[in-house]
Amino acid sequence: MDERGLHRLIGTIIDPERLEDDCAVLPCGDRLMVASTDMLHETTDFPVGMTDWQVGWMATAVTLSDIASMGAAPGQVLLAVGLDEPERLRGIMEGARDCCTRFGAELVGGDLDAHQELTIVSTGLGLVAPEHLVRRRGARPGDVIAVTGPLGEAEAALAGYDRHVKELLEPQPRVREGQALGRAGVSAMMDISDGLALSLHDLLAVNDCGFSVDTARLPLPAGVPEDKGQELAVYGGGDFELLFCAPPAVLPVAGVKAHVIGEVIPDRVVLADGEPLERRGYLHEWKG
Repeated sequence: MDERGLHRLIGTIIDPERLEDDCAVLPCGDRLMVASTDMLHETTDFPVGMTDWQVGWMATAVTLSDIASMGAAPGQVLLAVGLDEPERLRGIMEGARDCCTRFGAELVGGDLDAHQELTIVSTGLGLVAPEHLVRRRGARPGDVIAVTGPLGEAEAALAGYDRHVKELLEPQPRVREGQALGRAGVSAMMDISDGLALSLHDLLAVNDCGFSVDTARLPLPAGVPEDKGQELAVYGGGDFELLFCAPPAVLPVAGVKAHVIGEVIPDRVVLADGEPLERRGYLHEWKG
C-alpha cells in the first residue's frame, strides 16, 4: 500500500475533493486562503550530511512550494519540531526563518517536543485572488504541458553528481513563478517534488483528459549522461519545479522560464514518446 492508496481511504471520511490539490482552499474575505502541511523525518527525507540550517530550510521550502503550486502568495509558516538533540534547534529555526524571508513569508510559531528521530512538521498559509487560483483539475485537450526548470537535479546529487548538491539540500520553491502563472491563466498546476511521472499520473486522476510528453524535450540535469539524465528527469524526486498545463497562447509568461514538454490529449492515459508511462516516483509505502 502506498500513500496515494491511503488517500482513497481518507476520501471516504472527508470530501475527496479536498484531497485533489497540494493545498486546502478556504474562503478568506474577498480572497482565498490556501493551507498546506508537510511532515519530514531524518531517515527518509534529510540526506546524510545536511546541516541543521539546511534541514530547517528544506522543511520550510516543501510547504512554500505547495503554496506556489496554487498560484498563491505565501503568508505565514508554523514549524513543529520533534527534536532529538536540543543543540540542533537554533540551526533548524534559523534555516526556516531564512527560507521564509527569502520567499516573502513569516515564521510565526509552532510546537516543540522530544523525539528519538528528528521529525519536522511545517504548516504554511497563503492568499490568492479567486480568479488566480490554480488547481490540479482544469487541464484541457490542446493545452501544452510545461515545467519551470530542469528535472532530476536532486536525484542526480544523490547519484553522486556533486554539482547538484545545492539543488538537493537547499531547494528553491518557485513562489514568484507560481503567482505569475496563476495571473497569466494557466489551466492546471502542481508541485513536482515526487517526480514527473508520478505527478502526471496525479493530474490524470483528477482530469478528464490525458497527458503526452516527449522525453527529448525534457530539461535535463547538467553534467549527467543523456540516458541517465532522462531516467532521473522522468522518475526522480526532490525537485521543486512546477508542472503546469496552459493554452498555447498563454506562453510565454513574463519572468517565467517555461520548458514545454508535451501536450494534453483527449484519451485518459499518460504517455512518454507515445508509450504508456509507468506510474513510478517518490512514494511512501507500507509493506504487507
